[in-house]
Amino acid sequence: MTVRIAEPFKAAPAAIKAMMALEAALAASGLEHNLLELVKLRASQINGCAYCIHMHASDLRKHGETEMRLYMLSAWRESSLYSARERAALAWTDALTRLAETGAPDADYALVEAAFTEAEQVNLTLAIGAINAWNRLQVGFRVAHPVDVRAVA
Repeated sequence: MTVRIAEPFKAAPAAIKAMMALEAALAASGLEHNLLELVKLRASQINGCAYCIHMHASDLRKHGETEMRLYMLSAWRESSLYSARERAALAWTDALTRLAETGAPDADYALVEAAFTEAEQVNLTLAIGAINAWNRLQVGFRVAHPVDVRAVA
């Protein structure tokens, strides 16, 4: 993999600052930290963003997420490890991340509507949009994830 732009954050600081302000607002929105991180990890899996998968899996581990829930996330529909609220958020994440394929189905929205207030629905949807933007930035410019030398030795 050849890095295209090694530090895109330095190339467009005003835009990145705005994205970081959105992230701060979402973190303060009242949505659970680990729920937001599961959403970010799931979208990053779909988009094949190694940088973001590394970041969000690491963050979830630091916040007490179990290894099995991390392993099972790619198969969340077939797993009983996720709550109804998490399942609704993950269904909405899948639908919006694959928007061209899904068209944001009414069935997925019904799950979100049943599990989240209107404000939470908007914040969740913004979080999904934001991680998809981050994924496109990192994948598009081939930004490399950190490597733990012990993991590759």
